[in-house]
Amino acid sequence: MNAYLLTIGDEILIGQIIDTNSAWMSRQLNLAGFTVIGKSSVGDTAAAIIDGLKQAMSQADIVILTGGLGPTKDDITKKTLAEFFGSDMAMHQETFDRIAAYFEKIKKPLPPTLGEHQASIPVKADVLLNKVGTAPGMWFEEKGKVVVSLPGVPFEMEYLMSAEVIPRLKKRFPGRPIVHRTLQTVGEGESNIAKRIENFENALPSHIKLAYLPSLGQVRLRLTGIWPNEEVQVDSEAILQKELDTKMEELAALLPDIVFGKEDDSLQRVLGNILLEKGLQFGTAESCTGGYVAHLMTSIPGASAYYPGSVVTYSYELKTKLLGVKSETLQEFGAVSEETVVEMAQGAINTLGVDISLAISGIAGPDGGLPDKPVGTVWMAVSNGKQTITALHVFGRDRSKNIQLSGIYGLNLVRKFLLEH
Repeated sequence: MNAYLLTIGDEILIGQIIDTNSAWMSRQLNLAGFTVIGKSSVGDTAAAIIDGLKQAMSQADIVILTGGLGPTKDDITKKTLAEFFGSDMAMHQETFDRIAAYFEKIKKPLPPTLGEHQASIPVKADVLLNKVGTAPGMWFEEKGKVVVSLPGVPFEMEYLMSAEVIPRLKKRFPGRPIVHRTLQTVGEGESNIAKRIENFENALPSHIKLAYLPSLGQVRLRLTGIWPNEEVQVDSEAILQKELDTKMEELAALLPDIVFGKEDDSLQRVLGNILLEKGLQFGTAESCTGGYVAHLMTSIPGASAYYPGSVVTYSYELKTKLLGVKSETLQEFGAVSEETVVEMAQGAINTLGVDISLAISGIAGPDGGLPDKPVGTVWMAVSNGKQTITALHVFGRDRSKNIQLSGIYGLNLVRKFLLEH
């Protein structure tokens, strides 16, 4: 079944904000078995919205609009949809009560017209209750087609898509079961991975497809299986799930050195779980990354159970003062050297009182490179006080990417160290 996405807002057209909603919705619709055949953006005028809606409905069975449901004068989506579908407006009491309860909870007075404005809904719409905001979603059906209107605030849109829209679409347009399975890899590009698993990919049955989804330093491998028969049985989805699980095990066995997780796993979450299982405390000593590794680690709720903190030492002086790096080491080998990161890692264990540490020092760029140490050179070390391993990477000239890659590769080095020691 085909879907079309229509975003509403002058701020999108003038480039003031980036439309991230469409990308997120496209992924979720694809995972649910719906094909997004197009997307477009229109301004905050009734004529533009109606023209865009007509074009979308001429191409797709499902149209999802985002934006224009707020309380300001330029938020005209509801009235425009009421006009388009020939519908009166009416107060939706449950929405009004939710808004009133929210303002009571935060101990602020409800603005005189806000509740009535937000709770005024076209009569022909099914209301999609918004439990995380004030603007409800709306579901219209006409001539076998579905039009859904959602707020443009990303977390509100995501809630309504997950809790209301996707389940309703699956019920409204039942089809053959679709199952997805994902492997997370790190440290190798998609072209190299493709060579390694070429025979596996070629041997896949026609109803199972493999997709390569690269990001910085990582590649997700997603298998998508579609029930091969027109006749759907009660246990068709369970059978397909079992088949996909088997294929994922085969795929993971081909890439044991780079697979770190499944589905939505992140490196920092996987590493955190290993640290919890082993009962270890982990700390970091950062130079060129400037606290980025600490940011990754503390992005996981509950990280304080295994990650007490980081020492950021950008200068020679602080490397010596806080981490105990010898002045002679810095003078002879420089801050970006194997010798320095080894001493930084040991210093982090002593300073932070942890069981295992990661130290990173490099030339993030875009300036500062030397003939023997070009921009992008990064040394890292992992130590448990008794055993230490090091790694050298030479990335590119982009400072931001170098910092991110250093964090990703550094955490992976710790993960592999823990699995081997």
